[in-house]
Amino acid sequence: MTRRFDGKRILVATHNAGKLDEIRQLFGPYGVDVVGAAEMDLDEPEETESTFIGNARIKARAAVAATGLPALADDSGIEVDALDNQPGVYTADWAETPNGRDFIMAMTKTHTMLEEKNAPHPRHARFCATFVLAWPDGHEEIFEGTVAGHLVWPIRGEIGHGYDPMFQPDGHDITFAEMDAAAKNRISHRADAFNKLIEGCFG
Repeated sequence: MTRRFDGKRILVATHNAGKLDEIRQLFGPYGVDVVGAAEMDLDEPEETESTFIGNARIKARAAVAATGLPALADDSGIEVDALDNQPGVYTADWAETPNGRDFIMAMTKTHTMLEEKNAPHPRHARFCATFVLAWPDGHEEIFEGTVAGHLVWPIRGEIGHGYDPMFQPDGHDITFAEMDAAAKNRISHRADAFNKLIEGCFG
């Protein structure tokens, strides 16, 4: 039995404005006040685990410890079949520069690696998301989601964030970055995990 969430406020342990906005929209129908880590002046903990669950747990536990609020953290990334599921948990790391994250650089690196391997088309990939919802008493619930698709080049679209301009989900002829937020939120990896969270803790 998963634990029902009966609070009125939840801290989303992310400094990513695009991700926070996406989660805030998903929570819209449930009457929960969503606050982000940046609004609470929280430091970003070092993500030292090699799994999505491990890194999400680090972020959720750090946020709970700092604020005393229930905290929801996610760790997400893209796995590319032809690259042995890289970048995976290191998706954001591939975008790191001394001046912040550059996902154009990361997507270009991914495309270059696929070209060097002469990877066949379609170049299958999946977005993965893991949510950890942590309570101040130490209880945790974990929910995982995925969405399958393939990578396109050149990148297309201006909406979204991260690898969205490179990822075309199965059954669609546009990338995540060409979809409006509502359409993406119906089918994304984060939506898949979120729907399981809602069913488990809010249903």
